[in-house]
Amino acid sequence: MNKHTTPVNIQILGKEYIVSCPLEERKDLLASARILDERMKQTRDVAKVYGTERIAVMSALNVVHEFLQARRDQESEAALLAQSLAQLVEKIDIALVEDQQEQ
Repeated sequence: MNKHTTPVNIQILGKEYIVSCPLEERKDLLASARILDERMKQTRDVAKVYGTERIAVMSALNVVHEFLQARRDQESEAALLAQSLAQLVEKIDIALVEDQQEQ
């Protein structure tokens, strides 16, 4: 894995930041910065929150809340998939046993 870092210019709420990151993570960092900038602008404009720190905290809370919901949904879907697979395996086992009994 490449440990070399590169400086990356990002802009959030009109303020420029220079952040170092591994070269292979640059694209993800830029995408993250765009999403964060959009979310912070949305928080500022829609929720009428003022002050960069308050905007950042409210945006972070919203992003984490959405992350937790998505993770919970994914865990629920994984449990349903595991249950469906277990039922399918059981049906296959029954079919194999019945096939062996017929022979």
